[in-house]
Amino acid sequence: MASEYLKWKYRDEKPEERRALTPKEKRKNWWHYHKWHAAVGAALAGMALSLACNMLGVGQVKPDYQIAYVGENALPDGTAAAIETAFAALGEDLNGDGRVAVRLNQYPTGGADPNLAAASQTTLMGDLLECESYFFLLEDPARFQADYHTLCRLDGSLPEEADRSAQGTYLPWTGCPALAGAELGGYSYQLLGETVSGSSGELVSGLYLARRGFWTKKTAPYPEGCEALWNELVKGAAG
Repeated sequence: MASEYLKWKYRDEKPEERRALTPKEKRKNWWHYHKWHAAVGAALAGMALSLACNMLGVGQVKPDYQIAYVGENALPDGTAAAIETAFAALGEDLNGDGRVAVRLNQYPTGGADPNLAAASQTTLMGDLLECESYFFLLEDPARFQADYHTLCRLDGSLPEEADRSAQGTYLPWTGCPALAGAELGGYSYQLLGETVSGSSGELVSGLYLARRGFWTKKTAPYPEGCEALWNELVKGAAG
């Protein structure tokens, strides 16, 4: 039971009435207690939106042509961009987006990190299985064909499964006038605090051009358009 003294002491006091908050005060009060929840929610929503956009290709330039480069070391960014430009100059807009876009997919096989080499090989296998790249730039076409049996012959015919020879499936970059005459400019990048630079033309002079063969109904995107570009690239070529 409450003390009679306490009843007498607080006999004239009334509970303080809570003042109704204004809308602005309500927003401020909510933000004070929930700002971190809101920040985390916004970050998660942003990640989800970015993932969805990547999956749907929103905001990305879809290539008309794709090239797979397979060599010991990755090509410098400047050289890769110059190759894409050289191919695009001879191509056409196949997907109707108003531009001619070429994507060079790089699959370096060497390097000091074996994990990166393994990841590159895994990505290359995905490219081959999904028939993404129609064109190939190779350092060692004989080894590539022996390992993957992917290239068709220059006349478009398909080697038998038992035929792992790359003979008649590739042309040297320097033997294709359309490529050998392309102005690729130079490249420059930082390595261990030092600037490495050189001629992109010299860098690609040891590469070989080949194209994908299709043994099933699954083909690379826009096969007719890719074949037309191939014919432009090898026009007047000498093996």
